[in-house]
Amino acid sequence: MRFLIQRTRSAAVHIDGIAVAESHGLGMLILIGISPDDTAEDIEYLVKKATQLRIFDDEDGVMNRSILDVGGDIIAVSQFTLMAETKKGNRPSYIRAARPEIAEPLYREVVRALEERLGRPIGTGRFGADMQVSLTNDGPVTIWIDSKTRE
Repeated sequence: MRFLIQRTRSAAVHIDGIAVAESHGLGMLILIGISPDDTAEDIEYLVKKATQLRIFDDEDGVMNRSILDVGGDIIAVSQFTLMAETKKGNRPSYIRAARPEIAEPLYREVVRALEERLGRPIGTGRFGADMQVSLTNDGPVTIWIDSKTRE
């Protein structure tokens, strides 16, 4: 499982021109890629890591606070293209992305776990929908975490 985390000042997800999730102020947009062999252990690792990441500034302007510390919002969006392989040729292969019947329940579990850690609902996209995602990346700060490599 992969998380691409972007520290935001604002973010939104629109489907058919309608906002289904919006965040104003400090927050995170988390794009989530799911592989067929992902488990509850991958979810636990990534959710804990994401919510404890110290990527928000303290009073001295040092990135020393987590999303929990600043009370920011989270928007989580499933994005199978994060699992793309680009080694061969110019057309990405998505063979490493989980099929919807596997990925959707895992995505829903990620959302539930993020909400539990945050102590409130988070914004989401709609699994499998054609979404327009916009954000103001703060910094910019963008962090890639892969539960299989645990770098």
